[in-house]
Amino acid sequence: MPEKEIENYLRDRVKKSGGWALKFISPSQNGVPDRIILFPKGRIFFIETKAPGRRLRKLQEHICGKIKDFGFDVRRIDTKIEVDLFISEVTGNGI
Repeated sequence: MPEKEIENYLRDRVKKSGGWALKFISPSQNGVPDRIILFPKGRIFFIETKAPGRRLRKLQEHICGKIKDFGFDVRRIDTKIEVDLFISEVTGNGI
């Protein structure tokens, strides 16, 4: 399954769950996660989507680590099941 399909699924599920999945593009910094996910009550998540089994590149690992060092929740998601588990965790609703 292509990465884009996972990312689109994430975007759609977040929207249906009352959140906002912003595409994260930083012209001056490569390696940023694909999406900034916003949920009510100030909950922010940075999500890097990948095709199933694909790993983060070294630069992505470095950038995600820096974001985590600031105290933000950063995740790598590579399946629709992981998207569903993320949504369930964040919303408190079952899958």
